[in-house]
Amino acid sequence: MTPALKYPRILLKLSGEALAGDKGFGFDFDAITRFSHQIRTIHGMGAQVAVVIGGGNIVRGSQVSRMGMDRVSADYMGMLGTVINALALQDVLERDGLDTRVMTAIRMEELAEPFIRRRAMRHLEKGRCVVFAGGTGNPYFSTDTAAVLRAIQMKADVIIKATSVDGIYSADPKKVPEATRYDRISYRDVMLEELGVMDQTAITLCKENALPLIVLNINTPDAVADAIRGKPVGTLVS
Repeated sequence: MTPALKYPRILLKLSGEALAGDKGFGFDFDAITRFSHQIRTIHGMGAQVAVVIGGGNIVRGSQVSRMGMDRVSADYMGMLGTVINALALQDVLERDGLDTRVMTAIRMEELAEPFIRRRAMRHLEKGRCVVFAGGTGNPYFSTDTAAVLRAIQMKADVIIKATSVDGIYSADPKKVPEATRYDRISYRDVMLEELGVMDQTAITLCKENALPLIVLNINTPDAVADAIRGKPVGTLVS
């Protein structure tokens, strides 16, 4: 018998950089395939899965704007990058046997469905994986904020932020080896200590809506599956 899931409906936040693997730019299809297998595994456990994906492997609006480009235009370029990533992930997921829909915050019907909340929820109820692209559809908002917003709209039980480290630390563990790792931490402490796991807008939305956030290493086998079962994986923010 399949064990009961603590979090039956999840929102998975994937960074664009994760899709690039060790290349740093573009796509590493071996990495995307590994992520696809994890998503298929948790879907097979009975979880309803939605994904929000970043665009940093193609273009990051905030970085381009610092080079002199208008911030609004730069952010729209970043949103288009997330659509490219969503289509790539959809292709791999469907080759993996998982029925998938891409929904965008900016209308482009030739490529994907426009985001309609009730339609998105119906897709989840029918067992489809939904990939949300285009961020919030507005400049100045990160894909972290978009992930929390979509999680609230979808009535997700948890948001899982998949990173390259195994939780939240008091400092960047890649730069400060003696940094302290947290098993649990409050939204308030994340904001006060400016830990940078998500931007302040996203964390505030989580706090106001009592939405649990789990930060874990996507490269750890079965990390996401263990998390939705309620096992202590990564860092829980609540």
